[in-house]
Amino acid sequence: MNLPEDHTVLLQRRTTLPAAASRQRLPLSGLLALAMAAFVTLLTEIMPAGMLSSIAGGLAVSEGAAGQFITAFAAGALMAAIPVTAMTRTVRRKPLLLSAAAILAVVNLTTALSNNLAVSLAARFVAGCAGGVVWSMIVGYAIRMSPRELHGRAIAIAGGGATAALVAGLPLGAALSTLAGWQGAFAVVSAIAVLLMIWIAFAVPDFSGQPREHRESLLVALRRPGVAAIIAVILTYILAHNILYIYIEPFLRTRGLSAQIGLVLLVFGIGSVAGLGAAGVFVDKSLPKLGVCVLLAFLIAAAAWALPRQLAAHLPAVFDYAAAFAWGGAFGAFGVVTQAAASRVSGSSIDEVQSMCTTAWNCAVAGGGAIGGTLLPLIGVEAFPASALPILALSLTVLLLGMNPAINGRGAVSQD
Repeated sequence: MNLPEDHTVLLQRRTTLPAAASRQRLPLSGLLALAMAAFVTLLTEIMPAGMLSSIAGGLAVSEGAAGQFITAFAAGALMAAIPVTAMTRTVRRKPLLLSAAAILAVVNLTTALSNNLAVSLAARFVAGCAGGVVWSMIVGYAIRMSPRELHGRAIAIAGGGATAALVAGLPLGAALSTLAGWQGAFAVVSAIAVLLMIWIAFAVPDFSGQPREHRESLLVALRRPGVAAIIAVILTYILAHNILYIYIEPFLRTRGLSAQIGLVLLVFGIGSVAGLGAAGVFVDKSLPKLGVCVLLAFLIAAAAWALPRQLAAHLPAVFDYAAAFAWGGAFGAFGVVTQAAASRVSGSSIDEVQSMCTTAWNCAVAGGGAIGGTLLPLIGVEAFPASALPILALSLTVLLLGMNPAINGRGAVSQD
């Protein structure tokens, strides 16, 4: 097999590593700093959803206009992930990460001080651009910091901040808004971003950027075996997830769970944490099997919720909680599975591949909301789980035929 030049160099480096290096422990402080970077980034993105009415009242706009706080961030992340990552490939990693954290601190403070919708949305767009850079960097950074045989666990720890934000982001935003007002909530996040910069400065090592002679175009990176399949799995899985997740509140009402929506979402969050923990344990040794389990868990949960109302009415409430837990577990592990898979097939182009994965994720988030909004008046929210099933079946097929064979065919490549 003829390897590209960068692969040959990297493999030679890996074979010359001393045996003691493989026995190193994970650099927990640095990985937790990366996890906090993920937490702050995602918290910045989703926190407005927990205080839309406060934002609308404070800026004297409609809740629909206030909802554009989230849209503006997503647009920035979507538009910046690939081009900004490409432009900063040769930049040293630590200054770049510190710069992204600094931008998050500034734009959150700007949002806290602004009384103008246009200024706030512009700040949110810039925050999304910084977030796109953070998402594209975290996996490659975690890999370069960690022993080769623990790459998957390092990714799980660094990505755990995102899971924590997904579980706690909305209630935290609502609580901060109640205590300090919506502008005070953004000021608190700005302060957290400043503390994050100090943590990064002391705990995260620096690495060089990618040498120009080893740079690959995005097209070449996309053509690496397995990369396109991983991106397709992300697109389909997250699309199906968001068709359900964005409209979960009206769906649960159709199942007679109006008074228990918060509890169901809590079970989903607990499942996400459990899934993340399980992924951290099994990802390094059983990644292909773990991916299959993640897809099957979501398929089973969606199939359970796709049962006709007449049949579901005879089932105990624990049935719905079990489905929520399985779905949450699958979602908590999914990011670790796809990020670890990307790290194994991307060679020296990990940041470029991750930027494409970030873009695919955000496209699927936007697509899930748009498709759900289109389907809602046509088939009703009750049919959403059934509509997700063929998408998940396609995702599982791509995983089995495209992603897993590529993972099994080549091991992780050191990013040093």
